[in-house]
Amino acid sequence: MLKIGLTGGIGCGKSTVTALFSNYDIPIIDADIIAHQLVQPGQAALKHIEQTFGPAILNSDDSLNRQQLRDIVFSDTAKKAQLESILHPLIFQQMQAEHLQQSSPYSIICIPLLIETKMTSFVDRIVVVDCAIETQIERVKQRDQLSTERILSIIASQVTRKTRLSYANDIIDNSKSTTQLAEQVKKLHNQYLLLNSN
Repeated sequence: MLKIGLTGGIGCGKSTVTALFSNYDIPIIDADIIAHQLVQPGQAALKHIEQTFGPAILNSDDSLNRQQLRDIVFSDTAKKAQLESILHPLIFQQMQAEHLQQSSPYSIICIPLLIETKMTSFVDRIVVVDCAIETQIERVKQRDQLSTERILSIIASQVTRKTRLSYANDIIDNSKSTTQLAEQVKKLHNQYLLLNSN
């Protein structure tokens, strides 16, 4: 059973593409969803984060204050590395466990920071969802109401578009119409079925 790693910069449309793959009954294992589960109240990872960054990162109901934590790690690379060292091993462990529970020909493992975390060997193939930086900025502005400056700082914290594309076995161009996007996914789906049967 193939592990297809799906990645792309912020605002490139990874969620849209994973939804299209799920239409073919392909399991989607999403690093962001797992990360959210790991930091729910009562989880060991959240306790570890609180011990590392202090009680200020918790809301009054003991849930994670994501904005507070984001502000801390985006302004300090050492603190960002600390957070990643807590979460990343747990995320990859959970993704592997979920993958092994599947019975489909392949699963889509959505990892926004696949290349940044140097975990490319975790997957069998890498598909990159790609679009122009201008498109990324526009989409993130509409979705998250962030300033252009903040969006550019997030883009700068990720690998460059050129680097990401250099790792790709397959590229999905998400600057085209919805119909063209669906066609690209269909083509890759058939390709992955063929690869798995060989």
